[in-house]
Order: sequence, then C-alpha cells, then structure tokens
Amino acid sequence: MSPIWLPASLLGGLFQAWRTALQQRLRSQLSISGASLVRYLYGLPFAVIFAAAWLALQDVGVPELTTDFWRAATLGAVTQMAGTILLIMSFGHRGFVVGTAFSKTEAIQVALVTAVLLDEHLPLLAWIGIMVGVAGVLVLALVGQGITVRQMGRALRQPAALCGLAAGSMFACAAIAIKLATSELAGVDLIGSALVTLVVVMAVQSALHLGWVAARDRDTLQAIWRSWQTSVQVGLLSALGSACWYIGFAAAPAALVRIVGQVEVIFTIGFAHFYLRDPVRWHEVVGLLLVATGVVLALVAAT
Repeated sequence: MSPIWLPASLLGGLFQAWRTALQQRLRSQLSISGASLVRYLYGLPFAVIFAAAWLALQDVGVPELTTDFWRAATLGAVTQMAGTILLIMSFGHRGFVVGTAFSKTEAIQVALVTAVLLDEHLPLLAWIGIMVGVAGVLVLALVGQGITVRQMGRALRQPAALCGLAAGSMFACAAIAIKLATSELAGVDLIGSALVTLVVVMAVQSALHLGWVAARDRDTLQAIWRSWQTSVQVGLLSALGSACWYIGFAAAPAALVRIVGQVEVIFTIGFAHFYLRDPVRWHEVVGLLLVATGVVLALVAAT
C-alpha cells in the first residue's frame, strides 16, 4: 500500500467540498442535470492535461487500454452516474437530508463488497473507524433536522432512504470498478494509471450525459455554454478531486480511502461557517468529532 493514498484522500475531500460550495453559484443558472454535466464536460479537458503532463514527465506513452480495462472503466462511469441519479431521486421524495445521509453508508458498503469479492480484509480497528465515521455523518445530517433514533429506523423504510442506500451502493460499485480499471493498465506507474482512467471515465460520462441533454433538454445545453466562467472552475475542481480519489483507489483499499475522504463533511461545514457565516450548532460539533475519530481510527489501523 503506497503512502500517497492518505494525502490523495484528504485532498479529494477538500476539492469535492470546494466544488460543491462553488456549484451553489450555478443553481440559479442551470438545472440539476446541467449542474451535473459541467462536472464531466468541463472537467474532461483538465483531466486530459493532467494525464498528458504526467505521462510526459515520466517519459512513457499512453498504456494499452485492454478490453478488461474498458469494461471496468465503463462500469465505473455508469454506476457513478446511476448513483447520482438515485440520489436526485431521493430528493424528489422530499428526502434531501435523509437521502444524502444514507448515501454516505458507501464506505461500509465498499468495505463489505471488497472483502467478499477482492479479498481485502481490513483490521477490526478500521471497521470501527468506518462505523464511527458513518455515525458522525448521520448525526450531522439527521439530528439537525430533529430526527430521533426511532424515527431514523422508520426512515429506513421510506423511498428517500432506500434511494439513498441504493445511491451509496452505486458509488461503492464505482469506487471498486475504478480501482479494478487502474490495475489493468501496464507500463505506467500508480499515478499514471489513475489519471488515464480518469480521462476515460470522464469521457464516457460526458458522452452519455451530453447526448441525453442534447436530445432531451436543449435549453440546458445552451445555459451550460453561457455559464462557462463558473463552470470551468467547477470542472477544474471536479477533475482535481476525482484525480485524488482515483490515485487513492489505486494505492490503497477503497474502503480506507472513502472513510478518510469523509473529511469532506468537515471541509463543507468549514466553508459554510467561514464563508457563509453560518453558526456551528452542537450536533455539528458532535458529528464532526465522530467523523474525525473515525478517520483517526482508520489511519491508525492502516499504519
């Protein structure tokens, strides 16, 4: 396990939180579909630049993209998009908070699936860290809405929670598929394989989503071009964040990467407090402490 996975995971959480904060500027200009598309469409050129620069620096060519690589990369692209759609569906059931919270069970689902399919067995301390971190996310998302533990149990049977759990499953599948795709590239180092995989995944996502928008929502397509100044910034942060995630997946067990990446919620609340001047409430302090504890436990287990 390469030590680069840790800074990559932390930076991935930072860039993703930053991108989410910046995307708020697009809410008045684009639909949900359009705001999602700019992540891929405007992020793709930056991903190409990152990959080309790294391969040139290493003095190696583009690796052979085998059939197995294409299968894994395409699966990663499609499941990530499916996860986003399911998460949006949970919002449609008036469950923005509930859906988002339960989608964060992704770290647990990744750990379970990789243990069964990839024989990636984590130490007990890492499992405890994952559980504590997910509990922290649930506290952050649900307690602030006045949802009790009993109500949380009932919420599991609601469409919003089911869509959120399904979204977490799709995001978990995407993480695993991306990890498998990076392992299929020969002749390049860990970072090179991650960046090449990023280019292919973003290209597939851009083609699929752009085709759908062009066929079904021409107004959104025009709005995307008009919002290019903000969209370029979102695309850059999306490419940076995804590059960090992919490097993390290539270097370490996906479950560890995801639990450390939960620091995203800490960065998100930090942006809200320092830039939007939102006060920090007691349940947020508790949730942040749980998330931080989970990350520390996972780190101790990985050393």
